[in-house]
Amino acid sequence: MTGLRPRIRQVGHELVELDRAVYAAVQSTPTPRIDLALARISRTADRSVLWMGIAAALGVSGPRPRRAAVVGLGAIAVTSATVNLLVKPVPKRVRPSLEGSVRTHGVRMPGSHSWPSGHSASAFAFSTAVGSEIPELDSVLRLAATVVAYSRVHTGVHYPGDVIAGTLIGAGMGTAAHLVARRRPAPRR
Repeated sequence: MTGLRPRIRQVGHELVELDRAVYAAVQSTPTPRIDLALARISRTADRSVLWMGIAAALGVSGPRPRRAAVVGLGAIAVTSATVNLLVKPVPKRVRPSLEGSVRTHGVRMPGSHSWPSGHSASAFAFSTAVGSEIPELDSVLRLAATVVAYSRVHTGVHYPGDVIAGTLIGAGMGTAAHLVARRRPAPRR
């Protein structure tokens, strides 16, 4: 076991270096036309407004979509509480800097810790839960969640590793919300 710890530490160090290198590559690539759109998308996902809007549209579309919306919003609530209250305070990762970047943030720099991305976690919690309830919406919702997650790196408020961790947490919580909801009978039509 003695030789295992240094190897694990080395892999961790290499992952952090890779994370920073990918972030630097994104930040050093000029994309003025994409910047504005991704900043708007990122801001739209603040406080899960994007997902609540989709849930509202689903809520007026009938019993099955309404149930999916409730499951999706429940997934966001549990995921957001877990990420912000239990997970983020542990590693206390500092947000990235835009020093050397070709762009400005385009979004407000959050005051919370960087790892994991709460936007990504909420996006994937909602898209996974709703997509599991309504499979015909799965691809479009996951695409939207992916764009929101990438927007957080592009706008300079998260490292790619923060987004990957948030995505995994959110997808897991969204799956759990769907499985819990399956145990409850569907509303009568």
